[in-house]
Amino acid sequence: MTWLLEPPFHSHIRRSEYHFSAPLPRFRCSALPPDPETESLVLSPDGPKERRRIVRLAWEKLVRWSRSLRSTAKTDVLERTNKIVVLGGGSFGTAMAAHVATRKSQLEVNMLVRDHQVCQSINEEHYNCKYFPQHKLPKNVIATTDAKAALLGADFCFHAVPVQFSSSFLEEIADYVDPGLPFISLSKGLELNTLRTMSQIIPKALKNPRQPYVVLSGPSFALELMNELPTAMVVASKDKKMANSVQQLMASKNLRINTSSDVTGVEIAGALKNVLAIAAGIVEGLNLGNNSMAALVSQGCSEIRWLATKMGAKSTTLTGLSVTGDVMLTCFVSLSRNRTVGVRLGSGEKLDEILSSMNQVAEGVATAGAVIALAQKYKVKMPVLTAVARIIDNELTPTKAVFELMNLPQVEEV
Repeated sequence: MTWLLEPPFHSHIRRSEYHFSAPLPRFRCSALPPDPETESLVLSPDGPKERRRIVRLAWEKLVRWSRSLRSTAKTDVLERTNKIVVLGGGSFGTAMAAHVATRKSQLEVNMLVRDHQVCQSINEEHYNCKYFPQHKLPKNVIATTDAKAALLGADFCFHAVPVQFSSSFLEEIADYVDPGLPFISLSKGLELNTLRTMSQIIPKALKNPRQPYVVLSGPSFALELMNELPTAMVVASKDKKMANSVQQLMASKNLRINTSSDVTGVEIAGALKNVLAIAAGIVEGLNLGNNSMAALVSQGCSEIRWLATKMGAKSTTLTGLSVTGDVMLTCFVSLSRNRTVGVRLGSGEKLDEILSSMNQVAEGVATAGAVIALAQKYKVKMPVLTAVARIIDNELTPTKAVFELMNLPQVEEV
């Protein structure tokens, strides 16, 4: 729970690259500094009353610190924001639109969609009939198919278009995009053939290398966001002020937002974890058991770390929300689209049949081949993720892939 505990009581305590500001403080698990009230106390197996007192004092101290941060919370970004645009009418784009809309009732939230039925449903009934027919949207969420109208006067733009369609989509609307409009990317994956991430796709498609850019990632199912369940995510940007602005815009009682400067680490992890989730699903579909699942996911995490660090990612990023947290959610929970694809592959279904029956995009399918090309470019061996790519290309059956992986040479763990 690295996002829960890290009190900055003394300046000499080392900080990670993540920084959290109000409304909810971020902590990191670490030893508390000396405290006059508790430092002389020793935990004794014969003193349960004393142990309870120490725990209570520690908790009260954390609560006091949390309240002091809340009292100095900055809200000026939200106060001066009048319009948000969300590109895409899928599940996660809809969840983000609903979330920011509840942050401020006067905020105008425009969703740019292509489906006229979805557009009509949002505007007339306040439901996304395709993805969330049971969840009523805030009345300040408006849908449109007119890109110019949606983007006019927007203060922030959430990009929720699948990676493989992003370039062509953005090129079509580039004339209406203000060069200073901050883009917050919700899309995870790598573009086929070019191997580009969203931080490379967006400025290229908009013909503006200086387009402000932030990537949002972390363990977050759209359905749980819509249900306002507690969630924690990361925003990463090379511009610290921009990351802090997005944090202020989004952080709420239900959503914690950490910040990071490691755009590469957050983006690469977000792309690779989708491929790993397909592998985890295959293990489930083949009924290989918990031992196999744990071994495979551990190996996959190592492969993500090997490639990400070669590309310049920070090691601290790879143990945080955007990697460990996202991998745990995507690999182990049935709501994951990529994991579902893997389960069905492991159960013997054909990929074409699986994809044709889904109404949402499983980014890991398209990303798998690109990941392997990227690994070859950086000279990184990735057996698990390579096996997924070969299964998707119909060059290897799931059962055969397991056999080959188990027969790889035994290695020293590093």
